[in-house]
Amino acid sequence: MGPGMSDPAKPHPLGIAGGLTRAFIASALTPLFILAALAAGLVALASLPREEEPQISVPMVDIHVMAQGLRAEDAVKLVTEPLEIIVKGINDVEHVYSQTRDDAVMVTARYMVGTRAEDAILRVHEKLRANMDRMPLGIGEPLVIGRGIDDVAILSLTLSAAPGQEVSANDLTRLARVLQAELAKVDEVGLTYLVGEAPEAIRIAPDPDRLALYGITLQQLAGKVAQANRTLNTGKLRDGGGQVDLVAGQTLQAPAEAAGLLPTARDGRPVHVADVAEVSFVPDTSDHIVRRVEKDAEGRVHDSPAVTLAIAKRAGANAVVVAEDVLHRLHALEEGLIPQSVKVTVTRDYGETANEKANELLFHLGLATVSIIALVWLAIGRREAMVVAIVIPVTILMTLFAAWVMGYTINRVSLFALIFSIGILVD
Repeated sequence: MGPGMSDPAKPHPLGIAGGLTRAFIASALTPLFILAALAAGLVALASLPREEEPQISVPMVDIHVMAQGLRAEDAVKLVTEPLEIIVKGINDVEHVYSQTRDDAVMVTARYMVGTRAEDAILRVHEKLRANMDRMPLGIGEPLVIGRGIDDVAILSLTLSAAPGQEVSANDLTRLARVLQAELAKVDEVGLTYLVGEAPEAIRIAPDPDRLALYGITLQQLAGKVAQANRTLNTGKLRDGGGQVDLVAGQTLQAPAEAAGLLPTARDGRPVHVADVAEVSFVPDTSDHIVRRVEKDAEGRVHDSPAVTLAIAKRAGANAVVVAEDVLHRLHALEEGLIPQSVKVTVTRDYGETANEKANELLFHLGLATVSIIALVWLAIGRREAMVVAIVIPVTILMTLFAAWVMGYTINRVSLFALIFSIGILVD
């Protein structure tokens, strides 16, 4: 035998992988390990949170600044540009957007993928506090609001008048607020908000000529109304062995109450708010309008006011479970809380669509596994096909168990990755 040639009778070293394989082939515990892996994977498959999109952390932070008295052109130079320079200097900020209008500025910082939302908000706070001297005098402290993927609503409930009924937008708003408070008690429910609500207000429109005639400034008028529209706790009284809270004042309930306020007196005569301003009741002060438009059996179009309640989930929660819990709570409230004249329509159910897509992808995952087993059976043999039939499900289920332990979710990206990895696993 010449140099460089190996002796065929001498066994080759197996290495780490070969040694492990031989140990597991000869071990009686191998079937138990396989059964344990199958059980753990099935538990993880049933417990993993399901979503349509992966939980990619791309924090966005909105910075709101009230710039009273500044036109948009001036606010850009005095507030927006200095604020953009400050925000661009924050670590991991990838893009900066801004929106400027009269009396207000909003700057948005978008961080790089993978940045923790808590760190993003904290960095903005620290940077702004350290550079407040760059802002013009008289500008209030900025309001910092963090935005993330968990703020997206997974469930939308639209309240509208039932067919043949007439319900005002104010009544729908009041009902939606009560429903919002009840559904917010469901476990794992995150941010909830109303779209298209019709908040009521008392509008006081000052007349500049009449203000000048009576010698009243706008600040005096606003201060008088603000003072009258509040209550104060003035102390406690003992009564029959108990304590009674004393409250002074009452919030304004009607336009007539605001119109009768006395900002000042002139020539010994009282001057009321109605003398210097137009006082009226405004049934809707919202900038967002939600309407329900539908056709009846005769093809006629009916248009009625509506209010939408949007419900988001907490980070890491199962969208399917949260949506189902909220709907169960809604059905329980329909008898006692929601009148027959109001119809509640589910206009978005992210949990249902996420579950359908996850089940569809899991079906394709199983179909791909069966196809590969059949291909190996036909191309190589029955024994090799049996090995593939055991290895692929066990490996996939153990992967899902590892994802469950590490806090990941089932979504279209993770399931597509598992489908593509089957071919690599078989090779």
